[in-house]
Amino acid sequence: MLQRVQSIYLFFASLALFALYLFPIAYNIYVAGVPTSVKITGLFQNVKEAQVHTEVFVALTAVTAIVALLPLVIIFLYRNRKQQVALCYSTVLVIIGLSFWIAQTVKSVTQGVVLRTDNFGIGLFLPPIAILLLFIAIRHIKSDEKLVRSADRLR
Repeated sequence: MLQRVQSIYLFFASLALFALYLFPIAYNIYVAGVPTSVKITGLFQNVKEAQVHTEVFVALTAVTAIVALLPLVIIFLYRNRKQQVALCYSTVLVIIGLSFWIAQTVKSVTQGVVLRTDNFGIGLFLPPIAILLLFIAIRHIKSDEKLVRSADRLR
């Protein structure tokens, strides 16, 4: 059924990944003397006190959308709990890979500028939040499976 607790956690995991489009990964990084913000969609530089989209990350944008849709797809596989758990673990691995790709993109764009903690954006913390929510959903899916097995034993 769709009204289970793990559906809520999977939905929030998807929202956390879609929120990457709203929040910067890093901001106020000075690249070539210009303050720059890095988002999933690309590079934004302050030119004449206006945010200008100077570089576009097409592949990263598309892959992030696909990864963000995965938890939503998992919600509708509620009839097969084993498949749900397997896909949740796979999604965690994909999010880890996406996080590594995001880190490498930020590293290459900043051209060796060392990031400080005051340069970290909210987008940096969203993939770990999504992973945490997926693990909580896995725990609830397993408890549902245990409940169904115990009910089958009583029949």
